[in-house]
Amino acid sequence: MKTNIKVLGSGCKACHKLYDNTLKAVAGTDIEVEYITNLQRIMQYGAMSMPAFVVNDKLVCSGKVLKPADIAKLLAKQN
Repeated sequence: MKTNIKVLGSGCKACHKLYDNTLKAVAGTDIEVEYITNLQRIMQYGAMSMPAFVVNDKLVCSGKVLKPADIAKLLAKQN
């Protein structure tokens, strides 16, 4: 199964930083990264604080900006 990541956020600075860090963490892989700002779509994942990080439609982290190394560790656990 191909891994896909969704970064959920309102478009704030922290949300953009998480998105940028995610792109750095998955550089050179075939992992898809999507940035979602639509509030209705965000609510589907149950995220109560932004930014939020979703891997394969499962909410993994919310309310903090993960560093690229942290993202890589999370992805390693998911596989």
